[in-house]
Amino acid sequence: MTEPTSTPRDSGLGGAANSHHHSDGGADGEAHQGPVVRDRRRLDPQTGKVREAYAASAPSEGVTVGGDEPLTGPGSGTAEEVSVELTEAKRVAEELLGDLQRLNAEYVNYRKRVDRDRDVARDQAVAGLLEALLPVMDDLHLARRHGDLESGPFAAIADKLEATLGKFGLARYGEPGEEFDPTVHEALMHTQAELAEGTTATTVVQVLQPGYRMGERVLRAARVAVADPIS
Repeated sequence: MTEPTSTPRDSGLGGAANSHHHSDGGADGEAHQGPVVRDRRRLDPQTGKVREAYAASAPSEGVTVGGDEPLTGPGSGTAEEVSVELTEAKRVAEELLGDLQRLNAEYVNYRKRVDRDRDVARDQAVAGLLEALLPVMDDLHLARRHGDLESGPFAAIADKLEATLGKFGLARYGEPGEEFDPTVHEALMHTQAELAEGTTATTVVQVLQPGYRMGERVLRAARVAVADPIS
C-alpha cells in the first residue's frame, strides 16, 4: 500500500508559512534600522564616575578622589588665583580691624565724656547746695565772733555742721592783711590805714563778710575794706 504524497495544496500552505516567516524577519531588520540614541552624559549613571573620554579631555579641572567627580573649592585654583584670594582676604581683614579700632576709640571717648559730664553735674549740685547754706554759715560765723558758740549743745551742732560741709570742700577765707585780689575779694570800702612796713600793694584791712570757696571754685567773694600803701 503506497503512502499518500503531498498535494500541491499542502505545499502551498508550507510556502505561505515560509513566506510569513521571512516577512517577520524583514520587519525586525527594519525595526533595528530606526533612530539610534547615544548616551553622551559625562557621568556614568550606573557607577557615578567620570567616563574615560571626559576624564582624558579635562585632567586639570580638579582633584578626583576615588574616581568621583572633581572637587572644587578655594584651594583648588592656581597659585595666582590663591594669591589674589589671599590679598583680598587681607584687605577685608584690615578694613574690619580699622573699623574695630575706630569703634573702640569712639567708645573710650564716650566713656571719658560721660565721666566728665557726671563729675561736672555732681560739682554743680554740691555747689548749689552749699550756696544755699551760706546765710546759715554767716549767722554761725557772727555768733562765734560774739562768743555765743563757746559752749553748749548749739555750739556742738554748729561744729558738726561746719565739719560736714567741709567734707564737701566748703572753706571760709578772708583775713586782714591779705593782698587784695579782685578775683576772690570784693572791695566795699576804700580807706586810709597804716599798713605794714614794706607793703607795696593794696591790702585788705577789714573783712566785712567772709568769702567761701569749694575747692578752687569761689562760691562768694569776700567783702572787704582795703587801703593803699603810702607812696
